[in-house]
Amino acid sequence: MRWRAAIVAGCAGLLGGVTAFGTVRDAPEPPVARALVVEVLAPRIEAAAGEIVQSYVHEVRFERGDTFATLLTRLGVDGADALQLVKQHGGSKPFRALRPGMTVRAETTDYGALRSLRFVSGRDTLLGFEREGDGFRVVDEPAQLARQIVLKSGEIRSSLFAAADDADMPDAVTMQIADIFSGDVDFHRDLRKGDRFAVVYEAFHHNGRLLKSGRVLAAEFVNAKKVLRAVWFDDAAEGRGGYYAPDGKNLRKAFLRSPLEFSRVTSGFAMRFHPILQQWRAHNGVDYGAPAGTRVRATADGVVDFAGVQGGYGKVVILRHHGGITTAYAHLSGFAADARKGARVAQGDTIGFVGATGWATGPHLHYEFRVNSQHRNPLTIAMPAAEPVPPERMGAFNATARPLAAQLELLADGRFAALD
Repeated sequence: MRWRAAIVAGCAGLLGGVTAFGTVRDAPEPPVARALVVEVLAPRIEAAAGEIVQSYVHEVRFERGDTFATLLTRLGVDGADALQLVKQHGGSKPFRALRPGMTVRAETTDYGALRSLRFVSGRDTLLGFEREGDGFRVVDEPAQLARQIVLKSGEIRSSLFAAADDADMPDAVTMQIADIFSGDVDFHRDLRKGDRFAVVYEAFHHNGRLLKSGRVLAAEFVNAKKVLRAVWFDDAAEGRGGYYAPDGKNLRKAFLRSPLEFSRVTSGFAMRFHPILQQWRAHNGVDYGAPAGTRVRATADGVVDFAGVQGGYGKVVILRHHGGITTAYAHLSGFAADARKGARVAQGDTIGFVGATGWATGPHLHYEFRVNSQHRNPLTIAMPAAEPVPPERMGAFNATARPLAAQLELLADGRFAALD
């Protein structure tokens, strides 16, 4: 009984204490003055003493619409370093050289502190920043690129570019193939289903990542069962390079077949009903349909005889070549900076841009080929070749050409799978 009475008394005391605690009222406090403070905070979490700090490498592509701040955020760089980098080097060369499509590589700690940031510019220069003390120094040095030889082959089913895409080949290499064989193949009209190509070209890597494609070293194109082959020969003794057939014949023609790299013929060299004059008359040139602004190439080495506005031609460039030959490029939207009267131009140089000036119903290029002031059809006239490899240089040429020709043989026979 005494034991039970003690428990009851204890509980009563406890309940009484709880009740007393619950009924205490706080005295009123004086009002607290309040003010809104806005401040940009970029705290850095520092590693504890003795803690091992890990490094992490991040790679992202600089996208269109990105700012340097958003790029740093995606790279995992903390706010303090981002603010310091912009403040310290906001107008430096790396900031100005960064372009959409470039891959940026950053090394940070596990706390987000930036150790280095680098990317390769369009001129094969390694640009960026590297930590130096409490700040950063600018990195500006030649990029160390690894050269690789790539072999590809494909078959034409619809177009050269579609076949190149199927072979996972860069557009820059496809353009080179078209340019190499442009003297023998009109890629606007002559392609046939079943035509084939094989190519050996350079590719350059940086840190294991493909950076760009390089020069085509050898190529084969089979057009309507006619086999064409080309190898690149860089003649150090002559200080120049070019593409030659395996026997040393120069593949470069005195004139390109077309002043546009890729287009379509919309009106040939023949009688036609003029869309503006509304009458039948001779069309003494070839019209190529292409988007406004497409670059127009000089089809041969020459001198600018005229660059300006000329009646129905609109903006036109006329080039004078050897042998009494002149070429005209009409309806241009504008001229290249070097296309002025008396200036020398080389084959393939840009002289203007496709437009619709003069008597034109839409953007296109009107191209004329004249021999002693007489109009000739540039699509059918025989084009002379440039000079072959000199006899005294054939030994050096063969040393370069034979291994490349052998690789093309293996690709063409299917005994050697295309590699990259």
